[in-house]
Amino acid sequence: MTDWGGGYITDITYLTGWYRQQSPSLLALTCLLNGVEASIPAGDEPVQVLELGCGQGFASLLLAASNPSWRITAIDFNPAHIAAARAWAAEARLENVTFLEADFATLAEDPLARDIPQADFVTLHGIWSGIAPAAQDGIVRLLRDKVRPGGVVHVSYNVLPAWGPRMGLQRIIHDSGRLLAGRSDRQVEEGIKLAQGLVAAQAFNLRNPASTGQILDQLASLPVPYLAHEFMNENWRPCFMRDVAAAFAGAKLEWVGAGHLIENFPELTLTAPQLAIQQRFDDPLMRELIKDMCIDRALRHDVFVRGARRITPAIRDATLMDVSLGMAVPADELPFEVAVPVGKIELSRTFYLPVARAMADAPMHVRDLLNAEGVEGRKDNPAEMVGIMVGLGFAELATRPGVGTGAAAMRLNQVTLRRMMRTENINRPVAAASLCMGTAIPLTLLELFVSDQVRRGNADASYIADLLGIGAVEGTTIESVLRTRIPVLRAAGVI
Repeated sequence: MTDWGGGYITDITYLTGWYRQQSPSLLALTCLLNGVEASIPAGDEPVQVLELGCGQGFASLLLAASNPSWRITAIDFNPAHIAAARAWAAEARLENVTFLEADFATLAEDPLARDIPQADFVTLHGIWSGIAPAAQDGIVRLLRDKVRPGGVVHVSYNVLPAWGPRMGLQRIIHDSGRLLAGRSDRQVEEGIKLAQGLVAAQAFNLRNPASTGQILDQLASLPVPYLAHEFMNENWRPCFMRDVAAAFAGAKLEWVGAGHLIENFPELTLTAPQLAIQQRFDDPLMRELIKDMCIDRALRHDVFVRGARRITPAIRDATLMDVSLGMAVPADELPFEVAVPVGKIELSRTFYLPVARAMADAPMHVRDLLNAEGVEGRKDNPAEMVGIMVGLGFAELATRPGVGTGAAAMRLNQVTLRRMMRTENINRPVAAASLCMGTAIPLTLLELFVSDQVRRGNADASYIADLLGIGAVEGTTIESVLRTRIPVLRAAGVI
């Protein structure tokens, strides 16, 4: 690994990926659900988005292609990432996204920063707990200068105390890997092998299955480039949430809520005894520490606002009534027993099934969904319905319902196929841009390929299987995609 990286992994590139918590519409929804005023971007209104630590830029590319009137600025330390992102943008002919190479430790004072516009939304996925303190301080200075009043910031990071029992595992993988191999992807592979050997040898501090055996089993299924960037970073430091909030206060940012929407509903997150302890405190950061002590969640997604404006439940509900939702899963496959942090809960079939069926063919306004035929139950609580449907991934916000596919979105989706079909597993999770939804739609590479064939007029499973050179079992999978996923993707404007 070269010296200029300053302890950050630079000898291999990070994976392309989309994380729905980065979606500006979802960030605005988090604010609304927590009683803070925020505008869910709609139509052709101009929006400025800033992504810090963009990797190869896939998330910013998706937002740019899904929102031609927006301006996206994406920044990363690694020049290989920026070169790849710029090439991808050029191939998709996206002119509303700019990729910059910069060091976060010095960017705020760099002349380059003068050209970065003030942002309505900022996202930092997975970098905060992997960079040096000087870079964290630099990010806070940049946020202080570049987040407009009322702007919303998303940050995700490895959180304590969940990582506490696992820190020894990370250290043994990191230190042994550095001594056993050269390139960082090989280092992490060797480090994991050594950790597995220590577990088999019953090393005392690796005997807790919650911190070792289960994690090592999970690691075996994850891509090696991801593991290298997660475990081999010199500056890997899990954080307590209160410490992150204290740092962000330096940019006048106030914590608003959890990026995992379902965590904003305490009764779905904590047991009754845990909730009773949490509610002894008015301080929201203390409440979050208690939550972090109670649930097994190693990565936090947090939402901050620069100048939070509190609204009443009545104003929140009136705003949510005008939001549009589109289904992300087939309506008739909606599960009614679902897992949440507190355990499993039952959803009302007579309420949620009619709601899901009402938007099966196209996105609909929340007020119309609550009054759809057959809906039984409370129709005056849009926050609960939206929080459940979107928070559990059953639906997505639609910012331009009924507008069609969008030329820029289609171009990017074509480029995604061309680039990834050469190198990736057909079942790899990716995402497609959607003008209708104004955000990315999670799907697999196979689903993206099948949707492209359907768009071309090819809807025969055997024909598509022959194109892919796959056999009967996979052909059956294609039939399932055609039957269940294609209607959802068509309603979402991907086709």
